[in-house]
Amino acid sequence: MKIAIAADHGGYPLKEQIVKQLKSLGHEVSDLGAHTLDPLDDYPDFAHAVAVAVQQKKADKGIILCGSGVGACVAANKHKGVRASVCHDTYSAAQGVEHDDMNVLCLGSRIVGSALATELVKAFAGAKFTAEERHARRLEKVLAFEKDNA
Repeated sequence: MKIAIAADHGGYPLKEQIVKQLKSLGHEVSDLGAHTLDPLDDYPDFAHAVAVAVQQKKADKGIILCGSGVGACVAANKHKGVRASVCHDTYSAAQGVEHDDMNVLCLGSRIVGSALATELVKAFAGAKFTAEERHARRLEKVLAFEKDNA
């Protein structure tokens, strides 16, 4: 699977660990930055890079890290076709994909430690949308909102 990943200064140290993990799990990783620690960089730039990669199907899924995960999530969800969520537990990281077709995981590196982040990434990357009738019906409603508000 192709996974795009990016982080601002708040998520930079954890991103490096996650890139290694994803590669060890056999995923193709596109590291969209930051490539150096810059305390003045801005999370919307990195959220945008991942969201566009997912939008343009250059990545199947994306992961964005910032201090809390919230800002990255808000910014990513401004992009058509992106369904991003902050997840700090493994149930949500997997269920968000299985039921809601979440395609971007947002992590707060000041909220989760490296051990939990490893489990969250594993749950997210390993999950697939079930396409059960009730989940597909609900997703269609969400996609209609997006179309109506374009």
